Amino acid sequence: MRKLFMFLAALSVLLLAACGTSGEGDTDEIKVGASSTPHAIILEEAKPLLEEEGITLTVEEFEDYVLPNDALESGEIDANYFQHIPYLEQQIEEVGYDFTHIGGIHIEPMGIYSKDFNSLDEVPEGTEVLMSRSVADHGRVLSLLEREGLIQLDENVDKVDATPEDIVENPKNLTFSYDYDAAYLPELYETEENTLVAINTNYAIGADLNPMEDALILEGEESPYVNVVAVNKGDEDNEALNKLVDVLHSEEIQDFILEEFDGAVVPVDGAPE
Repeated sequence: MRKLFMFLAALSVLLLAACGTSGEGDTDEIKVGASSTPHAIILEEAKPLLEEEGITLTVEEFEDYVLPNDALESGEIDANYFQHIPYLEQQIEEVGYDFTHIGGIHIEPMGIYSKDFNSLDEVPEGTEVLMSRSVADHGRVLSLLEREGLIQLDENVDKVDATPEDIVENPKNLTFSYDYDAAYLPELYETEENTLVAINTNYAIGADLNPMEDALILEGEESPYVNVVAVNKGDEDNEALNKLVDVLHSEEIQDFILEEFDGAVVPVDGAPE
């Protein structure tokens, strides 16, 4: 009986050891939250390249700018890819997320649109400018208006942090409304008459707008608003997540971004500060 017990015990050890080694070579699995357009589209294109590296990617799509960070904090996802650096920094400061980012992937130029005006010369006095409630986008929009000579901002204010209260010259007496969800702005573009509407490129593309053709004003490649892969602090050295960033920086994916979005999404090849 004792010999049988020892034999069974030894057999159990061997089986456990076999189970412990059978996973060698299995794929790593990562789940990344993303906006549907363009982030999720880009990630889907990256999936086969990651599979070649032994990494299985699951893409969790979100339609707003709040839930992807909540999901990252809770551990529901391993990373997210939907936000630019100023928004990420604002959320860290306001909410207290313990996040960082591990790579900049692309820029989505902010555009200002109108169904009623074909050029800035047609914009009349008192026109209303509609923006999202995201404070991180306000300075971005105002900088575009200043670039085109529609307003002038206080020179002592960092343009990234500028608000309508920082306007010192407003020759057309533009008014500003910014109590809207960013995803709702394309609908306002369709329904609100004689307005200027600032729309993030991902939502513009999702509404079948072509930023390169339809925007009256479009941000250039010099934009500091680089979209990044964000992770919880402590995951900066995660091998699978860093391999994801490497793949997103690859020539194959950068060429895909340029071709798929016809220049409305601009890839970058580094990790900005």
